[in-house]
Amino acid sequence: MRNLTNKGTRTEASGATEAEISSSTPEDTPNSNERDARDAPDGASIALPSHVAGSGTLDRLVDTARDYAKASTAENTNKAYAADWKHFARWCRLKGTDPLPTSPEMIGLYLTDLAAPTNGSLALSVSTIERRLSGLAWNYAQRGVSLDRKNRHIATVLAGIKRKHARPPVQKEAILPQDILAMVATLSHDLRGLRDRAILLIGYAGGLRRSEIVSIDVHKDDTTDSGGWVEILEDGAVLTLNAKTGWREVEIGRGSTERTCPVHALEQWLHFARIDSGPVFVRTSRDGNRALDTRLSDKHVARLIKATVLKSGIRSDLPEKDRVALFSGHSLRAGLASSAEVDERYVQKQLAHASAEMTRRYQRRRDRFRVNLTKAAGL
Repeated sequence: MRNLTNKGTRTEASGATEAEISSSTPEDTPNSNERDARDAPDGASIALPSHVAGSGTLDRLVDTARDYAKASTAENTNKAYAADWKHFARWCRLKGTDPLPTSPEMIGLYLTDLAAPTNGSLALSVSTIERRLSGLAWNYAQRGVSLDRKNRHIATVLAGIKRKHARPPVQKEAILPQDILAMVATLSHDLRGLRDRAILLIGYAGGLRRSEIVSIDVHKDDTTDSGGWVEILEDGAVLTLNAKTGWREVEIGRGSTERTCPVHALEQWLHFARIDSGPVFVRTSRDGNRALDTRLSDKHVARLIKATVLKSGIRSDLPEKDRVALFSGHSLRAGLASSAEVDERYVQKQLAHASAEMTRRYQRRRDRFRVNLTKAAGL
């Protein structure tokens, strides 16, 4: 049972949704939905050999194997890859061809149209085009077809797109200590405010991805869609996460004061929401006074960050639109990497980065000239 002893009202944090602008996107055509459904793999490539007769046991095993195949990639990745295939399939039909069998020549033209669209649409970034190509390769593999990305019709076109259009990556702004304190100060003290305060502080101190924040349960195996669980100890909290890089533990120590302590914020949320099992972060009722059973979406974290950035006045020197665009879920991870005054290897471990170089990409204000090779070389 989940209810509240504290009273108060507050509306859910709102913010602009972020939609990727796709080039060369045709309008829906008759029967396009049926054809898209036909093209989607949905684990259909997992099946019994043609020479084996089906049975109840084997059919159940096929269904389970399809579930495992679907779980081989993250849910958000599956959605992105499905959207990539749908876009490519419709583009092919608009050009009078079909996505199957694979055609390196047509894929090369498709990449060209993404980089330099002929219909007035905005061009996609190089990183997005590369992601689209990865999505196509994955989709072809699910259909038992190999896509040779080294084929000259693909590789040379992509190399030319990179050479002509590549730009330095646009990094999201890091949320610094004074920023996160200002952000949580904008939250009310009703149930919804307690929840959002815990989300921001846990996400910041843990250097967590937004999907990791909302995926945790109170205990191991509480739910089938769990991404991990939390154990609260005297000195802090230990999160066991099944995340992008596999299983890992994230240790979050207690803060110097209750006002800034992420573990205390988490304890307050769990106590007043009366959550003793299942998802840690769930939706609340419209009045913000009662916890529901539904797990929050990771999109809530992004909206929460943007909304509290605006309310707290961070980067008030910029127009509101630019301020919203500067911050995202990754701003929490970048904030920890930029602000933690500890040996770099500890930050690397917390963020689960495979290399120190990746960690440095998250450090927005590190001492770049701590090692001065110019002076070391005698100049």
